[in-house]
Amino acid sequence: MDPKQLRIVFMGTPEFAVPSLRALVDGGYNVVAVVTAPDKPAGRGQKLRESEVKVAAREAGIPVLQPEKLRAPEFVEAMRALRPDLGIVIAFRMLPETIWAMPRFGTFNLHASLLPRYRGAAPINRAVMNGDAETGVTTFLLNHEIDKGAILGQIRVPILPEDTAGSVYERLMHVGTSLVTETVDRIASGEAVPVTQCDEPADSLRAAAPKIFREDCRIDWRAEGVRIVNLVRGLAPAPSAWSRLCRDGEEGIDVKVHAARFLAAERDEVLPEAGTVESDLRTSVQVVCGDGRVALEELQLAGKRRMTVEELLRGFRDIAACRFE
Repeated sequence: MDPKQLRIVFMGTPEFAVPSLRALVDGGYNVVAVVTAPDKPAGRGQKLRESEVKVAAREAGIPVLQPEKLRAPEFVEAMRALRPDLGIVIAFRMLPETIWAMPRFGTFNLHASLLPRYRGAAPINRAVMNGDAETGVTTFLLNHEIDKGAILGQIRVPILPEDTAGSVYERLMHVGTSLVTETVDRIASGEAVPVTQCDEPADSLRAAAPKIFREDCRIDWRAEGVRIVNLVRGLAPAPSAWSRLCRDGEEGIDVKVHAARFLAAERDEVLPEAGTVESDLRTSVQVVCGDGRVALEELQLAGKRRMTVEELLRGFRDIAACRFE
C-alpha cells in the first residue's frame, strides 16, 4: 500500500512532537486530524494558550480535536468518523484501548529512549542523570502496558560529555522525525516486524524513568562529583538541580545550579566537610563533595536571574562564609 494514502491521526501536545508532525505533512502523508490537549490558561493574565502541536496543525490546515476526556462518547465517535488507518502518538496522554486499537494498522508511539530502557515520563533526564553515553528514540506499538509494546524501530544517539538534557532533547526531537516516517513506510509496505520487548532487571537504574519531583533535584554534596555534575546536566535547563546556601544561624536561600564541573581531589588529600564553599571571591566558587570539588559555573539565587559565578561574586563577596546543605 502507498504510505501516502494511509489515513493518519496524529496525537501529541508539546514542542517535541512538532517536527515529526511537520515531517509527515511536508512528506505528503495524509494526516487527516490532530488530537491534542485542550487550551489551558497560562501566564499572569491567565489567557488561554494553545499547545505547540495545535499551532502547527492549524498552520498546516489540519483539523484539530481537543477532548477533555479520551473516553467521552463524542470523541470516540469523532475518531470513528475519521476512519483512521494508523495512529501516531508523541508525548501525549495514555490512550484507552478504544482509541489506540481503532486504526486498522494500530497506533505507534515515538519514545525518547532505547526501550526497554527508561520507560516512563522522564527518559531524557534520567539517561543524562545516570551518566549514560548513549540514548536514542524508539517507535513501538501501543498495548495495555505503558511503554511495553512491541518495538518497530530504533535510532541510537550518543550523549556527549558536555550534553545537558536540553541539548539531548533537541537532538532526539529532530532524529525522531526520520524514524516516524520510516516506521509509517514499513507499516504500509508490510515490512514492519514488531519485536517483543525484553525487560530490564527490576533493580536496574535504567529500568524506569519516573516523573521528576523537587526532592529528586536536590544535590547531595556527599556524593561523588561525577554524579553531582551528571545530576546538574540531567536537570538542565529545567527543572534544575538545586541546593540550599546557608550561613550559620540563618535559614538560607535556595540556589539552582545550571552548570558545573568536577575537580578530583589530590591523592591522599583530606577534604573539608562536604558542602563547604571555597572561593577566590573573583572568578571561582567550588563546593566540596565526596571525592573532590564541584566548580560552579552558572547559578540562580531564588528570585534572581541566572548568572555566571563571576557575576554572582560581584554582589556576594562573603559567599565563602556560607555552606551548601
